[in-house]
Amino acid sequence: MPRLLKQFRATKGKLKASDFTIVLLVMILVIFGVVMVFSASYYKSINEDGTPYSYLRKQLAFAALGCVLLYIGSIMDYHIWKKLMPFIMVGSIALLFLLFTPLGITVNGATRWISIGPVTLMPGEIAKFAVIVFVATFLADDPTRMDKFHRGPLPLLVLIIFFGALIAKQPNLSTAITVAGIIFGMAFLSGLKWRYVAILVGTGAVGLFGLSQTHTFWATRLTSFMDPFKDPLGDGFQAVQSLLALGTGGFTGLGLGKSVQKNLYLPEPQNDFILAIIGEELGFIGVMALLIVFVILVWRGFMVSMNAPDQFGMLLAGGVTLMIGIQVILNVAVVTSSMPPTGIALPFISYGGNALWIFMGSIGMLLNVARQSKTLDQNPHKEDRIQKVRIKNQKERESLA
Repeated sequence: MPRLLKQFRATKGKLKASDFTIVLLVMILVIFGVVMVFSASYYKSINEDGTPYSYLRKQLAFAALGCVLLYIGSIMDYHIWKKLMPFIMVGSIALLFLLFTPLGITVNGATRWISIGPVTLMPGEIAKFAVIVFVATFLADDPTRMDKFHRGPLPLLVLIIFFGALIAKQPNLSTAITVAGIIFGMAFLSGLKWRYVAILVGTGAVGLFGLSQTHTFWATRLTSFMDPFKDPLGDGFQAVQSLLALGTGGFTGLGLGKSVQKNLYLPEPQNDFILAIIGEELGFIGVMALLIVFVILVWRGFMVSMNAPDQFGMLLAGGVTLMIGIQVILNVAVVTSSMPPTGIALPFISYGGNALWIFMGSIGMLLNVARQSKTLDQNPHKEDRIQKVRIKNQKERESLA
């Protein structure tokens, strides 16, 4: 630990400025999220606590701590995460197993939270960060892993099955899909061959189809979204209320704070279905503006990944960006009834501390990769460009002479 602190202090003094675009986009999303959480939770908060400000106060506190985590992550050398990886993985797996002990909290039939005194944790959210650090370390240590199926793709497939099974057992299908998507995406960034891509995608498709043909809970979840109006008061209730909110908002929306569906019609409007409230109050224009911000953020994240100083930084930045992009896609799909309503937060927007802290801490790590990629001694491509400019200027001066 003293060595890590010494390395942290040494790196902090050498860092350049952060990627201002990423910082600006994240702050816009967080501030907008606080506003929309207040709007979406207004009546629910009055009904539960007798005050409209209950969820607002909590979200402001979550955002404040998130900003601290973002700052710490941005000045902490991202190579430290490679050394901390074993502890992060063991801790994440232990927390997932603790869900099935008396510490696990069951809400609406799902056990996704652990209560440790006054602290409530979501192991599924921590698992996303853990697999990013693990896969980045695993693939960066040997760049040739993807050349042989048994050395690269097979261990990652086992990892997907292991984490997927633990998370799906909660049940939490959307988080399981997100974790699998992160691992698969990082493998692709590391050079996963197309024939392995076809095998993995095919295996996943066959598995989902087989599950949909059973008479289990998951079969109902996988098929109910196709026609939510078939059972509008049962399995299709959330999807129906979400679609009604989006349809009511139309092109320009009803106006900020004027949603009807948040008046105790749409369950948990400040959480997974907050995008439906955004669509109802701000309309198609508001939703598209929000998605454009996410698209720019994902683009900037991949730019940081492409210009990272080393393989580990490239994979870390790519993993964080994949996590944000996949989760936005899944949330939009759930809200528009394009996939089963399995519970997935909209990054930086939905109410809750665990998800927000993971996202903002991960953005801090992404910023640190960006800050180090700007240093000449770690970015040979930039040094080559500067050298070419110097040669060009020298030739121009000689020609004028």
